[in-house]
Amino acid sequence: MNGISKKSLSERVAVKAAPISEAAAGAILTVDLSAIRENYRRLKARLGGVGCAGVVKADGYGLGGPQVAAALAAEGCAVFFVAHLAEGALLRQALGARAAIYVQNGIQPGAESEAVAVGLGVVINSAGQLAAWRVAAQRAGRKLRAAIQVDSGMSRLGMAAAEVEAVAADPQAFDGIDFTIVMSHLARADEPEHPANEQQRLEFERLRRMLPNAPASLANSSGIFLGQSFHYDLARPGAALYGINPTPAQENPMLPVVRLHAKIIQTRSLERGAGVGYGHIFHVTDSLIAATISLGYADGWHRRAASAAWFENVRLPFLGRVSMDSIVLDISALPPGRLK
Repeated sequence: MNGISKKSLSERVAVKAAPISEAAAGAILTVDLSAIRENYRRLKARLGGVGCAGVVKADGYGLGGPQVAAALAAEGCAVFFVAHLAEGALLRQALGARAAIYVQNGIQPGAESEAVAVGLGVVINSAGQLAAWRVAAQRAGRKLRAAIQVDSGMSRLGMAAAEVEAVAADPQAFDGIDFTIVMSHLARADEPEHPANEQQRLEFERLRRMLPNAPASLANSSGIFLGQSFHYDLARPGAALYGINPTPAQENPMLPVVRLHAKIIQTRSLERGAGVGYGHIFHVTDSLIAATISLGYADGWHRRAASAAWFENVRLPFLGRVSMDSIVLDISALPPGRLK
């Protein structure tokens, strides 16, 4: 043994903390699954009869992938997208055999048999991935489900136009492939007036017509709000399901789905001139009452996200830097003794 432990980043989704009581927790993140279900219903209503998948990658945007997926499945969602094979395997355990689960980043070379064993579909992003999945189908002795992603202008994932043309000209390119979706991804859908949206839609139209006929998917969360011409057969919302505004220039049409409560460790009076936190980047100008809460960047609160907390609709500004597991607040706006 060399003392080195290796763990893939995607395996983090399987790591769970030891259970403790709410009384013992320094901070509690509450996830409202009923709000996630309502957000899915709102998106479905906007889509009319178009299908609506659920993007639950990164452990359901950090809120619990299996739990979120189960809530969406209860609303009739039958198609799910994750980023990595490990996430798909967890989802398969949670949802059973019937759900269609696609690995958005594709399958890493050599891991195809694992994806087949779990019953995952793959999003094919290159001619090389297509060839590898075709070999996997031959070894499995049956057709394997796949979506093909084409790059319509985001330059992130998907077959480039030259690759699409090459595989379209190969009569054996799709042997053994159950070609279920042709898809692409919008880069600027949250800017509805930007010409890149229509440019991408037209390029998507051009590329998908070269491929075997299959249901088409282009709209992400914000893409759903661009209109019917972007909806096609299947939308793939992610952020909007979790309450993130898909229309940043307008009022958020989605419900908030999380609430973070942090407990107070200590309160103190601070006099003028006192420095607060590492580096003393904040100095008290007038005497104030400060409270230190049990939350910090180790809990996922970014050090640069310094802003404020709220208590009973009163804004409580952060003071100084965010520490690893604590933040100092100015609670002077509250009645004396309201927080202890």
